[in-house]
Amino acid sequence: FGSRSFRSSLTLMAASKRLLNVFRHVSAPCRFETPRMCATSAARQHHFIETNGQRFHVVTSGVVADKLPILCMPGAMGTAEGDFAHQLDGLSASRMVVSFDPRGYGQSRPPRRTYGRDFYHVDATDAAGIMQELGHSAYHVVGWSDGATSGVILAAQHSEAVKTLVVFGIQASVSKEDIEVYEGMRDVEKAWSKRALETHRAVYGDDVQPMWSGFCDAMKMLHEAGGDLCQKETRQITCPTLILHGENDPLVSRNHPEWVHKNAPNSLLHVFPGGKHNIHQKFAEKFNSLIL
Repeated sequence: FGSRSFRSSLTLMAASKRLLNVFRHVSAPCRFETPRMCATSAARQHHFIETNGQRFHVVTSGVVADKLPILCMPGAMGTAEGDFAHQLDGLSASRMVVSFDPRGYGQSRPPRRTYGRDFYHVDATDAAGIMQELGHSAYHVVGWSDGATSGVILAAQHSEAVKTLVVFGIQASVSKEDIEVYEGMRDVEKAWSKRALETHRAVYGDDVQPMWSGFCDAMKMLHEAGGDLCQKETRQITCPTLILHGENDPLVSRNHPEWVHKNAPNSLLHVFPGGKHNIHQKFAEKFNSLIL
């Protein structure tokens, strides 16, 4: 992939077709390949790995063989299996898939999650440490929501390791309008769906509200500090980048992935018609085929 670059004279349509074709057809190890289908996926394996002063719950699935593994980075309050079950099972026919519970989430507790001004950078550093502990010096990254923001930072800071990047539900900055959205969802009893609340309560119990309030407070803090989440790092990405977005995402407006597309070199933006924030779950088969 790295040996091919866009020509400035290409139209957006031609550029999009070319980049998508590269994601599908350039030979390993610098791309995702079309998976060989099988009747059953490889069994998930659970690990506890210590890095950067934290004990992490890590889930792997599939085999390494001669292909690079895929690292899936969860969103806010997310976990490996809660966020990426469809990818741990659906992508593992052709390569190893790795995901983890970020620090303070899921089984990567105690301690409970805290949100400092640099928490996206901390998550990126943790992800790099986990892959190093697993023995992977090169890999592909798929990031959802908060994991997309940290994925961009990871790709910028570890360009020698991250060979391709897929992000969705991404924000490179937080605006006043974004804060209004978060504040509208602050009360989990009133604003969250019954399913989302039950899913998170199964993991966090009575900590759901204080943890989510902590996240909302962190967004306000970052907005007041200028609003940059990963804008600088977006411009520093050197690997091929695929940006996916749900047309009807209620959390992340389309201007966010469009900004990333305009500022990330060698990138492609693809919108899922009718999609919301969880396109990798709602449209798992199509999602998986696009990133492979």
